[in-house]
Amino acid sequence: MSELLLLFIYCALLGSGVGFLAGLLGIGGGLVIVPVLSAILLHFEVLPSEQVVVAAVATSLASILFTSTSSAIAHHKNGNVPWALAPWIMTGVALGALVSGFMAALLPEQVVRLVFSVSVVLIALKMFLSSNNSAPKERKLPNKGVLTILTTITGGLSAMIGIGGGALLVPLLTFFSLDMKKAIGCASACGIVIALFGSIGYISSGSSHFALTDGFAGFVYLPALAGIVSTSWFTAPMGAKATQSLPVSTIKKIFAGLLVVMAANMVMN
Repeated sequence: MSELLLLFIYCALLGSGVGFLAGLLGIGGGLVIVPVLSAILLHFEVLPSEQVVVAAVATSLASILFTSTSSAIAHHKNGNVPWALAPWIMTGVALGALVSGFMAALLPEQVVRLVFSVSVVLIALKMFLSSNNSAPKERKLPNKGVLTILTTITGGLSAMIGIGGGALLVPLLTFFSLDMKKAIGCASACGIVIALFGSIGYISSGSSHFALTDGFAGFVYLPALAGIVSTSWFTAPMGAKATQSLPVSTIKKIFAGLLVVMAANMVMN
């Protein structure tokens, strides 16, 4: 078996799990893809070790573009994308992704990671506790302008540390009493925006470093992208279907657990 085929199979296995999580929780899956794909690229010696992470992040974002699209389509069919709110939220997320570079320059990376990790643990704790609360406090959504500002901050922080917006967007929307399943559907749609803006940047900036003949579109490694998408496109709707059938309290507990793992990963790296 050729090494390229074996790499494709590894990435396809990775994509199957990431796609399901994307559909189930509305996350892009970058925190799973990046470390695993980095290890795969290192193992097959695709490129120098100092360029592995940037290629993994770029390929992750490109794959999220497809995975989030598949997930958003499935959630739309189930009526879980609140299109009256989605354009305002997507605008905020897009603005946040664009200005994230300026935000990153204001604070040292370790400070940003620490603040993010503490915030995520607190969010996870609140979400876990609220999953056992049959009558949570009702809070009205702010007006669309304020919502755009809040999601700009959320999108900027998420993009700055290299994750999809769902990890912070879903808790934000559920805080304002938006149904958990609709919050996940909205996050899936917003994942498309983050991935699109991010992918364009990585393809443009990497075009002078790698050639298409070597399997790269900028920093995006196309064989790995093909492997991930070949399965994630099909498993994302499965995750979205599971969102429909699982109790909201169970989804909240799964999401809270994922946030804790995410926070630990941020602190250790």
